[in-house]
Amino acid sequence: MTAFTFQAVDQTGRRVRGVEEAPSPAAITRTLEQRGLVVVEVKEGAERSTLGGFRFGRHQAVLEVTRAVAALLQAGLPLARALSAASHVASPDVKPVVESVRERVARGESLANALAQHSTVFSPLFIGLVRAGERSGDLAGAFARLAEQLDREERLRSRLLSLSLYPLILATAGTAALIILAFFVLPRFAELLQSTGSTLPRSTAMVLATATFLRSTWPAFLAIGLVTPIGLAWSLRIDDGRRTLGKLLLRLPVIGSLRQQALSARVARLLGVLLSGGAPLLGALDDSRACLGDPLAQDHLERIRDQVREGTPLNKAIASSGLFHSLLAQLVAVGEESGRLREFCLKAAEIFEERTERAAQRLVTLLEPAMIVTFGVVVAFVALSVLQAIYGVNAGVLR
Repeated sequence: MTAFTFQAVDQTGRRVRGVEEAPSPAAITRTLEQRGLVVVEVKEGAERSTLGGFRFGRHQAVLEVTRAVAALLQAGLPLARALSAASHVASPDVKPVVESVRERVARGESLANALAQHSTVFSPLFIGLVRAGERSGDLAGAFARLAEQLDREERLRSRLLSLSLYPLILATAGTAALIILAFFVLPRFAELLQSTGSTLPRSTAMVLATATFLRSTWPAFLAIGLVTPIGLAWSLRIDDGRRTLGKLLLRLPVIGSLRQQALSARVARLLGVLLSGGAPLLGALDDSRACLGDPLAQDHLERIRDQVREGTPLNKAIASSGLFHSLLAQLVAVGEESGRLREFCLKAAEIFEERTERAAQRLVTLLEPAMIVTFGVVVAFVALSVLQAIYGVNAGVLR
């Protein structure tokens, strides 16, 4: 079966878009016509068509839909009606996705499987928590927890964006100033100083040589600047590339600790929610692994699951992994000893989420003074080198 994105018109003239699985375009066309729809267009592939233009504000749009579904389910509405009502408050980019999910649910498909058809819209954590809610029979509670989690992430993202604006402006202005110095200002000084025939100070010669090197090799730097993001984006699409990048990030001094705490928060949250739904520990570990979008974390969680199956306590398996924060193993140990593993997993998730938020804010806040000092040192060194050369020329003329 292949996923097809279709556009059709119903009997009232309203345009309908969605995603269906069928053996061929002709088969899906017949199915839609049997429903009384006039097919306008059928394209193969769910992700590309469903997500056309769905980039800016994606997280906020998903958050609004999640809030609406959570409120409607808590009010007692059936799932299909809740999704239908939520589609009316969704943005134009998200509405076809919600309608497609509603149609699949109305046909008897589970909500988690319907969401999984749009994995670029709904994260593995989103799908995993919904699946846990379906298994426990507390889908309303799962959506309430999702809304809280997404709201926390959106607030953090907004704060980091606002804190990053000034460093980005500073980086742009500083880079532009250095380009002007290297390509326009220093070449004039080089001609002037070389015409005097005097020996240039070592610092001045180094600055002029660096400027000459940049002017002669700028196409290479431009190509690297263009190719690097493309290569990074391509590597993130394959598991091996994401594993390699994950290992590199873990070795960085500050980023590694931040990533370790974020992964610990994600795993603790998943285990806590799944255990709250009545899942056994091995089943919760299996489902948590499936809900993680990080291949490196999946590998470590699979090894943890194997050790637990062989009789190793969960806290010792986590401690031997080396990927997760040591505090997670300690809190899990207390939870196992007290028989309150679910509560301590959720508490660990709250602790690590708060730590991650504070650490990310500190990191972004420190970028501003670091960039000011860096650009200030570079500009000051260039200015002093030029002034030293000018002073040497004037002193030679006076003698």
